[in-house]
Amino acid sequence: MPELPEVETTRRGIATVMPGRILRRLIVHEPRLRWPIPPTLPKTLENTPVVACERRGKYLLIRFPHGTLIVHLGMSGSLRRVPLDAPLRKHDHVEWVFDDARFLLHDPRRFGAVLWHPAEAGPIGDHPLLASLGVEPFDPAFTPALLHAGLQAHRQAVKQLLLGGRIVVGVGNIYASESLYLAEIDPRTPGSRLSRPRSIRLHAAILQTLNQALESGGSTLRDYVNAQGAPGAYFTLHAAVYERDGQPCPRCGTPIRRIVQGQRATYFCPQCQKR
Repeated sequence: MPELPEVETTRRGIATVMPGRILRRLIVHEPRLRWPIPPTLPKTLENTPVVACERRGKYLLIRFPHGTLIVHLGMSGSLRRVPLDAPLRKHDHVEWVFDDARFLLHDPRRFGAVLWHPAEAGPIGDHPLLASLGVEPFDPAFTPALLHAGLQAHRQAVKQLLLGGRIVVGVGNIYASESLYLAEIDPRTPGSRLSRPRSIRLHAAILQTLNQALESGGSTLRDYVNAQGAPGAYFTLHAAVYERDGQPCPRCGTPIRRIVQGQRATYFCPQCQKR
């Protein structure tokens, strides 16, 4: 699934093109995504200027004067720029057409979403999909103290708390395993058992891991492409533990172990990472 670095990489790409341009047409080829695209949406956005391209968690927010388009890339989707005359590929479901630019939403599994939030419905942050999200990891509000307080309130495993997104958003499955390895914390440790010093270490590890992912193009998917259609540099190739079960730990040489938590694979070093 595209995680925060992939979505942020996409946002940065479309933000260099869309804002200030007039969306001439929104063409919906397949409305049956995770939630059906309203048949009135193309008319709502026809010949309307884009104000800004933002992000909240894994959601792209394309702002217009009269509302915001919420776009989710689903399990394996992408939003990429293509030539004006490029033919559609299978699974290209939605087009954004400008005078000199064109973008396609490609979503093979149709788990993505294109939703409209009109301005009269209130602040975009109050939308049900966004209202319960935790703080952004690169927001100054995400501090070691905030992370520690959030973890202390729960007895759930720290890996699951990171994936839940209610304390901090964007620490997906790969990044959670890598951050916990960097911080030398066993992923099964209850959040309430993490001391302040360990929370400080985990906070730093989360930021370091996400920054490295952004630098590599935010690629957790082998077929992921950014807004320009270019593939990422594959962060997973540089991962210390993710998908490396049985291989030696880069620090101590102990074989990396794989377990399943909440139906998601977790990778860790049983020697370096302590409960």
